[in-house]
Amino acid sequence: MKNLKIEIKWALIFIFTSIAWMLLERLSGLHSQYIDKHAFYTNFFAIPAILVYFFALRDKRNNFYKRVISYKQAFVSGLIITLFVTLINPLSQYVISSFISPEYFANAINYAVDTGKMSANAAQEYFNLKSYILQGFIGVPIMGIVTTAILALFIKRKPKIADE
Repeated sequence: MKNLKIEIKWALIFIFTSIAWMLLERLSGLHSQYIDKHAFYTNFFAIPAILVYFFALRDKRNNFYKRVISYKQAFVSGLIITLFVTLINPLSQYVISSFISPEYFANAINYAVDTGKMSANAAQEYFNLKSYILQGFIGVPIMGIVTTAILALFIKRKPKIADE
């Protein structure tokens, strides 16, 4: 577990960042009066999400591997973070839908039906806690793996060769 301390820390930071983002969305009206703009603005969460992964991999490189890390080591570290985030995600979805923005699903259903984007039945099947948890089990690993694969290219660092 000691070897995973950094990954656990950053998985928790990621979860708290996502909860804070959802609170910001709710407070700015994206879960209610501006729900028509939610699908666009929620994509900007990619910026803090990528930054959290970058700082996590940099932390692992600098404080565990003594400033030298291979692509594989960085990638594995990112995969472990992704695994922890995926496992914690159902709890964070519950916190968001129960305490941060309990009206979101009803508002999203009403918006989707009122605008003709979905039937009432389809909207109810899509906008609910169970559906979002299932989506998280697919989306979180995909985005975590892609982000990790790219960031590991920038984080890797070879040892410096001393002059002879």
